[in-house]
Amino acid sequence: MRAGIHPEYRTVVFRDTASGATYRTRSTIRTDQTIELDGETLPVVTVEISAASHPFWTGNQRVLDTAGRVERFHQRYGAVARPARKRG
Repeated sequence: MRAGIHPEYRTVVFRDTASGATYRTRSTIRTDQTIELDGETLPVVTVEISAASHPFWTGNQRVLDTAGRVERFHQRYGAVARPARKRG
């Protein structure tokens, strides 16, 4: 490998904000945050969802505020009336 052109490949910790789970792995991702884990100070990257909190892996579904999202969309872009579909 040529020197000076590759990003630093190091041990980092990914922390799930929803469940608090931590995963220690290696990555080239950059972060300014650190965490003390097993007596080592390691860079930490926070993620919103991981296998520990994803509904597919946990079997738990979260209730989403879809009605609020639709209302916000209509407020932002205006409600557009759609013509009725003809059947037959």
